[in-house]
Amino acid sequence: MEAKRELLDLLLSDARQSTEDIARQLGVDAATVEKLVDELESEGAVRGYQAVVDWDSVDEEHVRAEVELNVELDRETGYEEIARRIAKFPEVSSLRLISGSYDFAVDVEGESMHDVSNFVSEQIAPIPEVTQTVTHFVMTTYKERGVYFGDGDDDDRLAVSP
Repeated sequence: MEAKRELLDLLLSDARQSTEDIARQLGVDAATVEKLVDELESEGAVRGYQAVVDWDSVDEEHVRAEVELNVELDRETGYEEIARRIAKFPEVSSLRLISGSYDFAVDVEGESMHDVSNFVSEQIAPIPEVTQTVTHFVMTTYKERGVYFGDGDDDDRLAVSP
């Protein structure tokens, strides 16, 4: 099981590594890595592989918002059913049931603030169990999925000249 955890850590840091590179880092052969990856995928532990995109460096418009949802459950409807309805929308990039002052945290993406606000008001808010939405537009992303979007200059030393 420890090999699977180490493999997951390597995939999280860079899923584009070759099987051979991962095998070298884990101290196993490539066939073992392929077997472990197949097991993790079939168990549902690995659900996909995605790039981390810094949208500020792309010329296309892209807006992201974090939306807080409060819901009111009844005898027939639970969190799972509400989550299935919300997750089906392509605008929803992530959906989490959370603890705290609201029930769901939803990441919504679109081409403009208008698109995102229309989506929330026309698709999410009318869901009968949704009692409140609060939308927070993301202004700048500094770090996403463990990747820092800084300028890459990590040298914080002061320049000293003789």
